[in-house]
Amino acid sequence: QSTSLKVSLDGYCDERGTEEYNLALSERRANRVLEYFKAAGLEASRFSVRPFGKQNPVDNGHDETAWSRNRRVEFK
Repeated sequence: QSTSLKVSLDGYCDERGTEEYNLALSERRANRVLEYFKAAGLEASRFSVRPFGKQNPVDNGHDETAWSRNRRVEFK
């Protein structure tokens, strides 16, 4: 088991809302994942949280289907 493994929790949201709101929302989303991992006994120091707001959508559509795909946390 590697103790040097580091994981970035990259938070994203959909296109709706202001840039400031979306950055804060994507940060909260990624922090929720971090809280889950901490509750499961994983060391918080292994993770970093990076908010990206509405940048880098996985679906460029403008409907609920696209928005739901863009609300996510990616592990890198």
